[in-house]
Amino acid sequence: MPIRVISGRAKGRKLKMVPGDSTRPVMDRVKEALFSILGPAIQGSTWLDLFAGTGSIGIEALSRGAERVLFIDNDRMAIRTIHENLEITGLAGSADVLRANAFEYLGRRAAQAFEYIYIAPPQYKDMWKEVLLHLDENPAPLAEDGVVIVQIDPDEAEDVPLHTLALYDERSYGKTLLRFYERLSAEDEDVEPETPLEEPSPE
Repeated sequence: MPIRVISGRAKGRKLKMVPGDSTRPVMDRVKEALFSILGPAIQGSTWLDLFAGTGSIGIEALSRGAERVLFIDNDRMAIRTIHENLEITGLAGSADVLRANAFEYLGRRAAQAFEYIYIAPPQYKDMWKEVLLHLDENPAPLAEDGVVIVQIDPDEAEDVPLHTLALYDERSYGKTLLRFYERLSAEDEDVEPETPLEEPSPE
């Protein structure tokens, strides 16, 4: 199924897919719901798009007014596809694309802190938990008021013991689950976070 930019400067541009089955592109309805949740906070924001695949999420953010996005993927074809999609949308000037292992990148001394970190790794490999635990222990890549967004299959969902991050919302859209985490303030660390409100899923 083709994917496209939903809104903003590059609205309607069709994006290329990564050849093969190594990535799991987010469906347009999920992407639209995600950016509706985030709302005007997108304006001027910075993003780290890990396991970026087609680059669809970061490109949507740029189209809607994000200031800068760093796309990271370890797959050569994914990196080529991201570059092609940035050219198609005319957004390459606001993007950095790095072929790297996500864990190696996160293990380096953070050069900057991002307001949004998007995590959508290959399914059923527990990589999302590993990244989340790494960020919980070493939150430097996330801005103080930043948000970590995890995209997984609902069957992969499980509780993760966290101390500096807290789950504050989750939304389910068919076979896609979005989880939202924020940094705890110093006085809130190690305090049990509230269970996120349950909302009915769209039909």
